[in-house]
Amino acid sequence: MYISFFKTVFFVLFLSIVSQFEAQDTSNSTKSHITEKIGDVVLIALPVATIGSTYILGDKEGPWQFTKGLLLTEAVTYSLKWSINKPRPDLSNNNSFPSGHTSTTFHSAGFIHRRYGFKYSIPAYLLAGFTAASRVDAKKHDVLDILAGAAIGLGSNLIFITEYQRAHFQLSFSGTRDIFLIGFTYKF
Repeated sequence: MYISFFKTVFFVLFLSIVSQFEAQDTSNSTKSHITEKIGDVVLIALPVATIGSTYILGDKEGPWQFTKGLLLTEAVTYSLKWSINKPRPDLSNNNSFPSGHTSTTFHSAGFIHRRYGFKYSIPAYLLAGFTAASRVDAKKHDVLDILAGAAIGLGSNLIFITEYQRAHFQLSFSGTRDIFLIGFTYKF
């Protein structure tokens, strides 16, 4: 069930990314701009798809765990950005360290990994890695910035996220004055 659901979510996410290919020109500057734009789409789409997945799967604790982790990720990321003031490689401002795009997308991928298992998180990790690479390609960050962002995003998952526990079995009891029945149901 999870595999087909996550395939559908990531297919929709892929379609939203592909829809961003509007440019006619294939020069290097346009390719870099398209890569950056796709990274910006993933920054929003991946967390939305992740938290949406928790609701669709009926995971009652997942949304709150995701939100707590995301709030910590953003708080740490922006506290460091504002206190360190490292210039970006393109010199546009002093908010280079750490990468916010990378911390956010790796938080989403790490959430799926810790909550539902590694095999479900592979597409999310690929998207998060692409987003990190898009930030380097756009000259907004260097490798140290994206490594720190990934560490922050993944680290927040270690604090708040637990493995998803589905109800695998159910006990039931039924009885009358003379007969008592105890039932046991196990879902695979």
